[in-house]
Amino acid sequence: MIFTVTPLYALPVAAIYLILWFRVSAMRSAQGVSFGDGGNALLLQRIRQHGNCAEWSAFVVILMVLAEGMGAPALYLHISGALLLIGRIAHPFGLKADNAGHPLRYVGNGTNILAALNAMVCLGANIVGL
Repeated sequence: MIFTVTPLYALPVAAIYLILWFRVSAMRSAQGVSFGDGGNALLLQRIRQHGNCAEWSAFVVILMVLAEGMGAPALYLHISGALLLIGRIAHPFGLKADNAGHPLRYVGNGTNILAALNAMVCLGANIVGL
């Protein structure tokens, strides 16, 4: 089976993941912190931005791969992929220690939930033969 849709979204999401990882590593190096956040709120923020990306990206991409492998329509895969990408771009800018209700945090979380639900519906529809 050749996957044609999911990789279009997996690649830019992987690039975002690596950028967020680099920001954590660079700050750890600059602050001399090898483990944890060393009490640095900005480092903790960057750790959570990266961690949230890892958590959601892996979850949604796995769902997309399974859905694509089962023959889900490309349109629905593009919907999940676009929502995931929007969420991964928006969320790091909205995850702020001093503003739990930042609009971009809601955009990031909301689009990722919708991406996951859409892919889950695709999987469910294929399982029951719709």
